[in-house]
Amino acid sequence: MHREEQEPQVVAALAARGFAETLSWRPVRFVLTDPDGREIDLHPLRFAEDGSAEQSSLTPGEPFHYPAECFVTGTILGTPVRCLSAEQQLLFHQGYEPRERDLHDLALLRSLPRRKLGGADG
Repeated sequence: MHREEQEPQVVAALAARGFAETLSWRPVRFVLTDPDGREIDLHPLRFAEDGSAEQSSLTPGEPFHYPAECFVTGTILGTPVRCLSAEQQLLFHQGYEPRERDLHDLALLRSLPRRKLGGADG
């Protein structure tokens, strides 16, 4: 996920590291892949003042809604980053036939310590 208005900077920063767009379902999502095959699945979000967000869907006029409580602070190599909670990620992995890598991701998400949405950032 990323802020929709920051997309040009996000894409430029990743392009500088060798990532190129390999799938486009814009405005819903798109995928960037590097020469080693690593993928980043990007979902443009529009944030409201209350901290909630919307993402376009394949059905016009029916966006995905993200409650403010589903955003938490995680870390990447020791750097704090805003991200979706494990619980929200598990919810978004429903409704489709998971691929092998999705099953791997789901197992990792389920292995994390559980907390309720709306709790302290984890």
